[in-house]
Amino acid sequence: MMGLDYLNRHSHVVHDIGAGALAETLANNLGATAVLCQYSRLIVDCNRELVDHNAFIEYSDDVDIPANHNLRNHEKEKRISEIYWPYHNAIEGQIGRLKDQGINPVFISIHSFSPIMNGEAREWEMGVLWDKDPTTAKIFLSDLGEAGYLVGDNKPYSGKDFEDFTIDYHAEPIGLPHVGIEIRQDLIHHDDGIKRISGILQKIINLVTMQNRPIDIGTRKSFK
Repeated sequence: MMGLDYLNRHSHVVHDIGAGALAETLANNLGATAVLCQYSRLIVDCNRELVDHNAFIEYSDDVDIPANHNLRNHEKEKRISEIYWPYHNAIEGQIGRLKDQGINPVFISIHSFSPIMNGEAREWEMGVLWDKDPTTAKIFLSDLGEAGYLVGDNKPYSGKDFEDFTIDYHAEPIGLPHVGIEIRQDLIHHDDGIKRISGILQKIINLVTMQNRPIDIGTRKSFK
């Protein structure tokens, strides 16, 4: 796949280890809606705006991605039309379905991060990413900290950066309460970890949904 050797094909370079299983577990336990991208971010990174050159990344954590070198426009367009926009259209469709039912959903973007990146260890166990909705973020920051985790406030990534396109595009422009959650991969690469973390997040999400309120931040821009 993508010109990678066996070890790299099963590494954090290719996908967010544990994030999909965690999201599915949370959705099942909460009776909530989950939309998962079933393709590696190396094919096209659906959490980045397309003008970002890292949407088709050529190197990740010192790993060369041969299949992304010298990509032609028609090759990019094929990935965009078959993976990128179907994913975002699915999210938009589910938001619309919920709103038609009178539900103002809380938008939670779940990811995982490698304990070591570019040779540097990361101290955080979880990260809460936010930009336009500090109220929801504060609940997660406080409750995850009380649960005993070392939590990064917009660390190891930031909700204010460009690689947070999914929230920027779907949640912020229409005022949905939202947050990005990053979990260190060694905590959720096994069933026990997923069960433990999902239980903690489930309690926090239930609290957040009880306080659900719209965020007035303006009108959606068109990125298409």
